Amino acid sequence: MTEQAVAEDWVTRLADEVVAEAQARGIENIVCASGISPSGPIHLGNFRELITPHLVADEIKRRGIACEHILSWDDFDRFRRVPKNLAGVDDSWEAHVGKPLTSVPAPHGSPHANWAEHFKAPLLEAMEATGIEVREISQTEQYRAGAYREQILLAMRERAAIDKVLAQYRTLEAEADARQRATGKGKRQDPRRQKQATLTEEQAAAATEAERGSGAATEDDGSEGSAGYFPFKPFCSVCGTDFTTVTAWSGDSGDGSHLLTYQCTKCGHTEQVDLDTFTNGKLVWKVDWPMRWAYEHVLFEPSGVDHQSPGSSFVVGKDLAPLFGWERPIGPMYAFVGIAGMAKMSSSKGGVPIPNDALDVMEPQVLRWLYARRRPNQSFDVAFGPELQRLYDEWDALVRKVAAGPEGGAQPGDLAAYLRSTSVATAGGLRELPTTPRPMPFRTIASVIDVTQGDEAQAVRILSELEPDNPVTSIDDLRPRLDCAERWMLGYVPAEDRTVVRSEPDTELLAGLDDEQRESLSLLVERLEEHWSLDGLTHLVYGVPKVQRGLDPSAKVKDPELSRAQRAFFVLVYRLLVSKDTGPRLPTLLLAVGADRTRRLLGH
Repeated sequence: MTEQAVAEDWVTRLADEVVAEAQARGIENIVCASGISPSGPIHLGNFRELITPHLVADEIKRRGIACEHILSWDDFDRFRRVPKNLAGVDDSWEAHVGKPLTSVPAPHGSPHANWAEHFKAPLLEAMEATGIEVREISQTEQYRAGAYREQILLAMRERAAIDKVLAQYRTLEAEADARQRATGKGKRQDPRRQKQATLTEEQAAAATEAERGSGAATEDDGSEGSAGYFPFKPFCSVCGTDFTTVTAWSGDSGDGSHLLTYQCTKCGHTEQVDLDTFTNGKLVWKVDWPMRWAYEHVLFEPSGVDHQSPGSSFVVGKDLAPLFGWERPIGPMYAFVGIAGMAKMSSSKGGVPIPNDALDVMEPQVLRWLYARRRPNQSFDVAFGPELQRLYDEWDALVRKVAAGPEGGAQPGDLAAYLRSTSVATAGGLRELPTTPRPMPFRTIASVIDVTQGDEAQAVRILSELEPDNPVTSIDDLRPRLDCAERWMLGYVPAEDRTVVRSEPDTELLAGLDDEQRESLSLLVERLEEHWSLDGLTHLVYGVPKVQRGLDPSAKVKDPELSRAQRAFFVLVYRLLVSKDTGPRLPTLLLAVGADRTRRLLGH
């Protein structure tokens, strides 16, 4: 494949580390892994679990080195709780708590076969849109096909060693708790609670909701039974749940049998099963994860903060992976991904946004850029409020710098993030992600959509007038950015923040104008026609107060008094057009309102 050099950034450094590890261990095909539990909406924090290995694998492929990115669907995980306020779900789903996710019905009205498939589908759509390619692995299919039979039997043979490792961490945690109770010092906090202490109320709510799907980090480690430690958890053959306790095991008898007896505490069923053939159960999470590292030969897999706290699965996995003949992979901890503007989102959106929600308002490159430009341990917010317009401004500025070449001033790290956001490595070479042919400023498009109340034909007409020398010839040239701006303005901006142009002049306000205000409006109206373009109107509205003070309208003047006059002039025009002190950028608003209507509303 074609190689493309990318300047050093966090992705480059992690790829260097992974390649060096592969060379040291004599591994030819590098495996980067993601693991996601489809236990509910797969939110933008989960997306970091997916895109971080993708970016590292992509960098390795750019170097011409064999690398595979696998996505392990933890769809054989237990259904832990019924999510609140989830469409199509009611209290009857309580009966399915404890079952594998693939054995839980999908929400009412879903076209998918089960709960897991219902929540996988939107992420798969987002992956396709953002150019993320993986080899999918269903843990339900793996366990039920008996793929891990040897590993399960090995874990049962080594259960004393596994229990000893886990006991060390249980002891450390117990000692820390006891020390805190005795001295009041050294209080151990859940890292998620520490994190939330620094978040806004809105972000903390998002964090709590988002982390409801990551409960595998704190599930039973196999030590709850009274018959000893067992790392295998069967699902009951009668009620289908994992409210089971192992009561007997023949594997220690020396006769070569692997008979396991369990009792279900939910329905009372007792059964003896043969692990040489039984496939309706799984290893507990803290054993399952390191087992799969070994099975898939994983060299790189990041994880969230809940998996890297003391005694958690990633930490314990370092000691358990060698039992399966492997070493814990390189795995940076990734930080919280918050939401900006969620509180103002349309109530129909509900819950914590998922990648598809972001792609409703962001071009795929912009979403990739959000994750590529920051190290995994850096927290950031995904913007759904007014900040989204600034994000597009920053992206467009970067695109211009890159397009200008060496003279553009793009820093090496910014250039690297740009390349990772706009292209992906494939077997046939680099593939550019589709982009908007005519990427007009997002805030301009959104303002026009706002003023035209979503009338797409009218919006396109106005947008075509923004650059008379280079008019838009096809609406497709504005997509997908036009669609993103339309969905954002109509679906995410609260009604009270929308712009409504007056239907009739404000006669009371016009009657009360002083001479200076009347003069400013006359200067604006008289020069509208000759300045009827985005650049022309920008020059005009800032120039009117200058002309009133005898200045050249093109002069660059730093004068607090002039700035106040310009602000007062803007407020006056906004009040006459939209009955507010502020609104869309004034040049864009004038274009959207139209010259004739503007003259009428300004009293001319």
